[in-house]
Amino acid sequence: MASAERPPLVLASGSPRRVDLLARIGIKPDRILPSEIDETPLRDELPRQLAGRLSRAKAAAVVPAAPGCLVLAADTVVGVGRRILPKAETEEQARACLDLISGRRHRVTTGLALALPDGRVLTRLVESIVTFQRLTQQQIDAYVASGEWRGKAGGYTIQESAEMFVRFLSGSHSNVVGLPLFETAQLLRGIGWLRP
Repeated sequence: MASAERPPLVLASGSPRRVDLLARIGIKPDRILPSEIDETPLRDELPRQLAGRLSRAKAAAVVPAAPGCLVLAADTVVGVGRRILPKAETEEQARACLDLISGRRHRVTTGLALALPDGRVLTRLVESIVTFQRLTQQQIDAYVASGEWRGKAGGYTIQESAEMFVRFLSGSHSNVVGLPLFETAQLLRGIGWLRP
């Protein structure tokens, strides 16, 4: 996608979901450089604060390896009230997440950070509200057995079978998947990189 007027676009994420989402709007990153940062929430940090901080930190971590490039970073956080849900790595974590969001509303927040070659960093915070049906134990067991939850914020991935549990969604569906496409496109249009 790079040209004389458009610097190369580097995606600071190894997430195949984010690559697929960008492809939906005709964007193929010139390079993919996953960032390696500590994603542990700070004491008393709220979900929105965490998403914003981590997206900026991911961009900053990749910028030195990508001089003259645009660096796009994102971080998606699932929260229930003030509580931040983990990226589930064990069945126990997945079950705890599903028990918590069963029959309840939760928020999915993605922080976006676009680092420009001139040193500026443009940011956005995008929030979607999701309500799951009340899950039966059998539904939780079956979903945990699927393994789809592994490494996913909040213990589920909306673009696969968990979508059948979603009773209500307000906001961006692509945000819940992991990259809000409208806001990403707006950032890139705003600097003249994406046309029209």
